[in-house]
Amino acid sequence: MDDTPSNDTAVQDHAAFLAGLHDFQADIEILSGSQLIGTILETIMLATNMRFAAVARVTADRWVACRTVDEVNFGLLAGDEIEIRSTFCQSVRDTGDRVMFNDAATDEVYRDHPIAAKFGIVSYASIPIYRSNGAFFGTLCAIDTEPRDVKHPRVVAMLEMFAGVISSALETEEQLEAQSMQVERERELTRIQEEFIAVLGHDLRNPVAAFGAGLRQLSLEPQSDRALSLIPMMRRSLHRMNELIDNIMMHARSRLGGGIQITPVAGAPLAQAIAGVVEEIRATGPEQDIRLDLALRDDIRCDAPRIAQAVSNMISNAISHGKPGTTIDIRGTSTGDQVTISVSNTGDPIPESIRAALFMPFQRGQNAAAEGLGLGLGLFIASSIATSHGGGIGVQCQNGLTTFTLSVPQQSAP
Repeated sequence: MDDTPSNDTAVQDHAAFLAGLHDFQADIEILSGSQLIGTILETIMLATNMRFAAVARVTADRWVACRTVDEVNFGLLAGDEIEIRSTFCQSVRDTGDRVMFNDAATDEVYRDHPIAAKFGIVSYASIPIYRSNGAFFGTLCAIDTEPRDVKHPRVVAMLEMFAGVISSALETEEQLEAQSMQVERERELTRIQEEFIAVLGHDLRNPVAAFGAGLRQLSLEPQSDRALSLIPMMRRSLHRMNELIDNIMMHARSRLGGGIQITPVAGAPLAQAIAGVVEEIRATGPEQDIRLDLALRDDIRCDAPRIAQAVSNMISNAISHGKPGTTIDIRGTSTGDQVTISVSNTGDPIPESIRAALFMPFQRGQNAAAEGLGLGLGLFIASSIATSHGGGIGVQCQNGLTTFTLSVPQQSAP
């Protein structure tokens, strides 16, 4: 914003600013749109009885009005430019000294000055405005066609104070603008990343589905002992890939669509849906002991597939972080006003320091990266599904057991 146009730049005006084409567009927008600057100019006029006040952008060869309050009818608006050599501000810029006189007819320095005579200026004040880095920005001006006591020490002190306030306001506005632009860039980057994730998850479905079809076909053919030992491992990998894709797609939809969407239905087959995901996990890892105890009523109103997905993620988390060779217990109960499903595994307790972040996206356990335990979306998706139902998920570590509990209000069918 400190770039100075070349000497051959055409004189511009208010119309160029309104069109967004002014060489000093950003400076003018900040000052013309600031309520603080308007208040400062009005205060100067009230305190001095001057009838014109302005903040001007001044360079070596340009004088541009950025904000004006004009009761003299000079006709200067934001963006209007006058020839620099016809202003006192060129001297202010060159010397760094303010220019002030009460009456051009009697002032020892500015008596019969051609600039004052040309514009009918009788009383005048021009105070330099500097940026925080010491660079010259422009001037704070006050003008009248009648004599005014602008050289009074209190008036001078006030004008210099306001010049400093304007300098600080410029810095603040530019910092806010830069921060706003940074936030907008980060939002755009986040949107692109989320769209990429959504496309990635979608495009992975077809090859993974083809892999699953091929694996099912292989299972129907005679196999060697070695192949028979490999096929279960392949099934586990396939299940894990499908689970990752489901979580990626759910996360992308929730981010791009404003949250995870659920479709609650009355009399939802929740027990059947949970039993189905448990059987699927058992099939991919028959060596894992999983005990299921469901005591759920049949009049629950919920989105059963989504809650089953949440439970599946909780079970996968238990398998990943539980002690090998131990049992995973899944219990489901429903009372008059709540459905509760818990998944417990034996293993090291989760440190208090990371429990709060467990349900954030892309948060993984301490050893997850080294052990290849996924993207860290499973518990986030499970928690989001519970939240969409008006409930939540909690975790408790006690007596060597880690238990994640999903609770949602029960909405009984009418």
